[in-house]
Amino acid sequence: MTPANRVAELRRELNRHNHLYYVLNSPEISDREFDMLLKELEQLEKEHPELDDPLSPTHRVGSDLSQTFEQVEHQRAMLSLANTYSTDEVDKWVGQVRALLGDQPDIVIDGEMKFDGTSISLIYENGRLVRAVTRGDGTRGDVVTENVKTIRSIPLVIPEETGRPDSFEIRGEILLPWEAFDRLNRRRELDGEPLFANPRNAASGTLKLQNSAEAAERGLDAYFYYVLSDNLPFATHFDNIKAAESWGFKMTPVLRRLSSIAEVEEFISYWDVERKRLPVATDGLVFKVDSLHQQLNLGFTAKSPRWAIAYKFPAERALTRLRSVSFEVGRMGIITPVANLEPVLLSGTIVKRASMHNEDIVRKLDIHNGDMLYVEKGGEIIPKITGVDLKQRQPDARPVSFVTRCPACGTPLVKVEGEAATVCPNKYGCPPQIVGRIEHFVGRRMMNIDGIGEETARQLYDAGLVHSSADIYDLRPQQLMPLEGFGPRSANRVVEGAEESKKVPFQRVIYALSIPGVGETTAKKIARAVGNIDKLMALTSEQLQAIEDVGPAIADSIVEYFADSRNLENLMRLRAAGLQMEVEQTDEQQGSDALAGQSIVISGTFARHSRDEYKALIELHGGKNVGSISKKTTAILAGENMGPSKLEKANSLGIPLLSEEDFLKIIGE
Repeated sequence: MTPANRVAELRRELNRHNHLYYVLNSPEISDREFDMLLKELEQLEKEHPELDDPLSPTHRVGSDLSQTFEQVEHQRAMLSLANTYSTDEVDKWVGQVRALLGDQPDIVIDGEMKFDGTSISLIYENGRLVRAVTRGDGTRGDVVTENVKTIRSIPLVIPEETGRPDSFEIRGEILLPWEAFDRLNRRRELDGEPLFANPRNAASGTLKLQNSAEAAERGLDAYFYYVLSDNLPFATHFDNIKAAESWGFKMTPVLRRLSSIAEVEEFISYWDVERKRLPVATDGLVFKVDSLHQQLNLGFTAKSPRWAIAYKFPAERALTRLRSVSFEVGRMGIITPVANLEPVLLSGTIVKRASMHNEDIVRKLDIHNGDMLYVEKGGEIIPKITGVDLKQRQPDARPVSFVTRCPACGTPLVKVEGEAATVCPNKYGCPPQIVGRIEHFVGRRMMNIDGIGEETARQLYDAGLVHSSADIYDLRPQQLMPLEGFGPRSANRVVEGAEESKKVPFQRVIYALSIPGVGETTAKKIARAVGNIDKLMALTSEQLQAIEDVGPAIADSIVEYFADSRNLENLMRLRAAGLQMEVEQTDEQQGSDALAGQSIVISGTFARHSRDEYKALIELHGGKNVGSISKKTTAILAGENMGPSKLEKANSLGIPLLSEEDFLKIIGE
C-alpha cells in the first residue's frame, strides 16, 4: 500500500472512531488503540509533508500560535428567536402561523431543545469544513475556524457517499458540558484565576481564545439544529435534521413532530424535568414549522423568523439567607446594592451574590438583615432577588439601610431626579468611576486595547500610571514591567494595542469616551450626523436633539460633558495621540442627493450589505429610513424573505419595490 493510500485509510478510520466516541457514545476500540492509529498517521505525515492536510485528525489538538479573528458577513442573517413563556403564548403563535398561511395544508410543528451555549455557523464546500463563524451581531461574526476544528464531535471532512450537498451551511450551539465546565473552574481556582459564571460564558470565552491548543484542552462540544443549502435533500426540517445526523453531525437529540397543542403541552411538561439530566446547559425549547416551503412563505420580521419561536422555561427559584449587603460603585457613579448570600445551587451553578439594583427595590421588597430571600436566575444566567420569606424573619431584624456616602470615596450621595438611581457625584476623584471608565475605554467594542482588563485597569490606576484614558497612550514597556504579572511580552502587548487602537473609527471613539447616555448605537448615529469631534463639541442641546435617538436628556448630557475642562483636556490629548476624530470618507462613502425626499422601508435579507449598512447608505444619499409602510412611503428596499404582510400592504398602496441591485444602481454603487 502506498503512503498516500495508507494516510487516506487512517484518516477515514480515525474520523469514524471520533464519530463513534464523541457523537454516538459507542466506541469500538480502546483509547490506546486509537492513539496508536493517530501516531502512525502523525509519523506518515511527518515523513511525507506533501500529504499533510489542515483537516487531518492530527490537527485536532490546535496550534499554539496566536491568532486574531477576522470578521465576515453571514451568507444568511443569523436572527434571534422571539420568546414565549407559556403554552398559551405558543398556542397563539401556532394560530398566527395558520392565519398567515391561509389555505395551506395541515401544519406540522417540530419541537426541539434550546441549548444554552454560543451560536455558530459552519460552512462546508465539497464536504470540507471551510469556515466557522460566530453569530456576532446577526449580520457579521468572527471567524473561529481554528478553534472549532479542535471540537472532536464536529466532522471536518464528510464523504460524498453520505449524500450531503456539495455546498451547505449548518447552524448550532457550541457548548461546554457540565463536567468539562466543573473541571475548568477547578483548574482556574487552583491557578488563582476568576471562575466562569456559567457554561455559556465559558464556551463563548473558549471559542475566542487566541491559542487553539488551549481551546482544545477545554473539551468543547456542539449540537446542531438547522441546515441551509440550495440543494437540501428533503422538503422538511425534520428530515433534513435526520439527514445531517447521517452525515456525521451531533444533531439535537430532542426532536419530535407535534400535531396538536396537547402534544406541545406534553412535550413542554416532559422536558421541563428531563432536561436536567442532559450533560449540557439548556434554557428552553424551540418550536419550528416543519415544511421548508411554509417557512419560506412565512418569512421574517426585522428581528426573527415567523416560522419559529422559543419557549423559555420558568426560572428556577431557591431560598437562602442574606449574610450582608455591600454597595458597589459603577463607572457612571451609580451605587448598586449587592446581596451577599449563603451559597445556594441554582440552575447548575452556585450563587453567592445577587444584585438588588437600587434603593427603591430594596424598600419595595422590604428586605431586612438576615432575611431568607427567594433567588431566581433571569434567563437562567443573572441571579436576582424576587421576594422574602416573612415567616422566617427574626423578630429583632432591622431593615437594610442604604448608604448615604460613597463607599469608595466618602462623598455624600445624591438621588437622580425622576430616577431610582443613587449616584456619587465625585466623577473625577472616585477610584471605581475612574477605573470603570478606563476599563470601558479599552473594551473590545470601544478602543479594543489588548492586555488591559478589569484587574489591569485597577493595577495601572493604583500604580499612578493611568488616571484618564489619554494616559494609556503615554505608557512605555519599562513602566509596566515592574508591575506584578507583567513581563516584556505583556508590557509590549499593551503598548502595541494602544498604538493599534489609533485606527479605530470615530463612532467607537465617541462610545469609548463614557459620555452618560451615549451607547454604541447612539454613538454611531451621532458620528454619522456630525462628521467630526469639533462639530460635536460646538452643537447646542437643541441642535443635538435633531439627531435620531438623541433626546433632551442625552443632549444635555453631551453638552455638560464637553463643558467640563477635564474632559476637554483629556480629549485634546487623545487627539494629539492620533485617535480618529472624524468620520473617514472613502470614495465609496461620498454622499449624494440621489434619494432626496424619499422615505424608504427596508425589508428582508441581503447579500451585498447588512440592513444597518443599507440604513446608513439611505441617509448618506439624502433619503430617510422609516420602519413601517404608510402612504408616505416612497419605496421599499426588498431583500430575500420579505415579510408577506409588508408585501401585501405595499401592493395595496402601490408602493414600488426596489431590489438590492436596483437600489445600488440608483446610488451609483
